[in-house]
Amino acid sequence: MKDTTQAGTARKVFARNVRKLRRLLEVSQEALALESGLSRTYVSEIERGERNVSIDNMGALADALNVPLKDLVDPAYFKDVKSKLP
Repeated sequence: MKDTTQAGTARKVFARNVRKLRRLLEVSQEALALESGLSRTYVSEIERGERNVSIDNMGALADALNVPLKDLVDPAYFKDVKSKLP
């Protein structure tokens, strides 16, 4: 069954943006996990949209990727990502 709730949509946007940004920055899941204090398995599950992520863990990932948390939940983030990168 497809999850069309607001929470499900936000989770998918967050997952997609974390994965795209991590790859763009050429950071491994393991390195991102280490920097954010999360496990590599958990990061992988987040990127696949399989985990319900707490605000604290969302913040830890945003900090590790050096971007504002609001960017990771913005569906339009990657339309102009180059100008937003640190």
